[in-house]
Amino acid sequence: MAWNLDSDRPIYSQILERIQMQIAAGIYEPGEKIPSVRELAADAGVNPNTMQKALAELERRNLVVTLRTSGRVVTEDLNMIRETKNQLAKEQIDDFLKRMKALGFEREDILIMLKKETGGESA
Repeated sequence: MAWNLDSDRPIYSQILERIQMQIAAGIYEPGEKIPSVRELAADAGVNPNTMQKALAELERRNLVVTLRTSGRVVTEDLNMIRETKNQLAKEQIDDFLKRMKALGFEREDILIMLKKETGGESA
């Protein structure tokens, strides 16, 4: 089944983000072999060259390692995975805050809403 990719942003960066999230979430575990370029490209419904570009970037970022005989595997560096997870979370928070501010909410209003939503404060 094709991945839900957005035409507003470069496909390669969306693939990169998705695989990073899968690694951070533990869908691909440390040391686990990831599918081949062709398999991932077919699953995502993209050109293998686009998938190769995203995987090469993951390798450059040390999240994925190429083993000569085994293909690509997720790094076993748990600190690297944790840093990636934290960076992805920060990006999500920043995006959320920008959207809320665009709706006219101030930081304090946002915090109050979050506390209510998560049960941190009664309504």
